[in-house]
Amino acid sequence: MKTEQLEQYIKEVESEFDQIPNDRKEILDQIASYIQSSLHDRSKADLILICTHNSRRSHLSQVWAQVAAYHYGLKNVHAYSGGTEATAMYPMAAKALAKAGLQVTKLAEGNNPVYSLKYHPDEPAVIGFSKTYNDSFNAQSGFAAIMTCTQADENCPFIPTAAKRISLPFDDPKAFDDTPQQEAKYDERCRDIAREMIYVFSTLN
Repeated sequence: MKTEQLEQYIKEVESEFDQIPNDRKEILDQIASYIQSSLHDRSKADLILICTHNSRRSHLSQVWAQVAAYHYGLKNVHAYSGGTEATAMYPMAAKALAKAGLQVTKLAEGNNPVYSLKYHPDEPAVIGFSKTYNDSFNAQSGFAAIMTCTQADENCPFIPTAAKRISLPFDDPKAFDDTPQQEAKYDERCRDIAREMIYVFSTLN
């Protein structure tokens, strides 16, 4: 485990909260409010991070939400991810998480590989694979649906089983696939998402 590396990454990200624009913080505060009220009312909080293909931004958001919940000692917070369609978790997203300090292991090959994304030796790994947001692997009701891309936001105007729906789009690193900037852009997007997810949970500590 690269626990010390991950802790250092989180520490650096915590020092970057001033880079988050105020309009983004207003949206992030809505997520924090949902988590707080759900923990109070239901003794748990479920988040489903949603992007069209469940291949990049939604996975990164799920992982960093779960890491942040653990980091700030918030129990019974469960982060999931899904798409409006299933494809595959893109390998560069997994690589960016590994570079941040997570232990990334591919559990299954194929058209839709399964990854173990482990952030602490004593905590269960986040299981990363592409699925629809309403897949049986995910929470089925009472969750906050957090839309991490504008396309999913437009394609899913209403999710009847969600307790809350929040639009939090991130720029798609896919735009840089097969370019010299690809790896750097995935690292950058991973950092952006980590910063915002960690900010959310820092306000609840």
